[in-house]
Amino acid sequence: MIAFYILISVILLLLLAVLSVSLWIYFIAFYNKKDRDVSREVLRGPDYDEFHDEMVDIIDRAMKIPFEEVRIRSYDGLSLYGRVYFQKEGAPFHIQFNGYKGNGIRDFSGGLQLALASGGNVLLVDQRSHGRSDGHTICFGVKERFDVKSWTEYVIDRFGRDTIVFIEGVSMGAATVLMASDTGLPGSVRGIVADCPYSSPFGIIYEVGKKTVRSARLMKPFIFVSALIFGHFNIFKSSAENAVKNTEIPVLLIHGTGDHFVPYHMSEAIYAANPEMITFVSVEGAPHGLSCLKDHKKYENAVNSFWNSCAGVQR
Repeated sequence: MIAFYILISVILLLLLAVLSVSLWIYFIAFYNKKDRDVSREVLRGPDYDEFHDEMVDIIDRAMKIPFEEVRIRSYDGLSLYGRVYFQKEGAPFHIQFNGYKGNGIRDFSGGLQLALASGGNVLLVDQRSHGRSDGHTICFGVKERFDVKSWTEYVIDRFGRDTIVFIEGVSMGAATVLMASDTGLPGSVRGIVADCPYSSPFGIIYEVGKKTVRSARLMKPFIFVSALIFGHFNIFKSSAENAVKNTEIPVLLIHGTGDHFVPYHMSEAIYAANPEMITFVSVEGAPHGLSCLKDHKKYENAVNSFWNSCAGVQR
């Protein structure tokens, strides 16, 4: 009988240890408190400091552009926030999604202005658990991919089912729009632009985690439990690499070779999954999310060429 109680005690202690580590991971990786406005908090560090003034300037210019605030309800009941920049009837709509712990206006200030300069309309989104959208759990695209579909349906319901739509994202937003490609997006979606995406949710957590945690692979079950129990989602349910394998939507994939946050090889893996539908543009030496500033002309030419080539293609 004593041995039985010892065994039960050991099992309970092990369960408590697993839950404790998983809860710690949840607050580190998945939880976003949203206790401050990060709109003007530009990236800092050796990779970014040379671009500091340009980043500040491009955000300041974006903040001055008039917009309409809009909200929709997500499939699971969250209030999601976006900004509509409407220029003219019949123009393509660019729906843009921010990265990890950023917001729409900070992360897509450059993409917003490129899309407007091309004559398009823009819906700039704060992803769930970011900016002015509800929620505190970041799902790395697993749940957010359905928000992409909801925002797309909002645009075509409001502006017409003949509206040409492009869905675009940077970093986590890029992975999200790629993961949305297998959710049954409306035929109005003519193209996807993904700037420095990760190939899978677990993959990016592992890549970041291995910089600080020895034997990061051993954390895999804890990451799974953390997402499942505290985040209420299966982190292995979807990935950008798997989602694009059978997509019929053209994809423009952009990644800088100097990206030290989301490894360049992740975009190589995504491209290899469906090279017939993906155009891969590499920007030499560009840090994470800054291909547009590192080689603006190459970036601008790539997106404009892609938008023009996709606009007349029916799905």
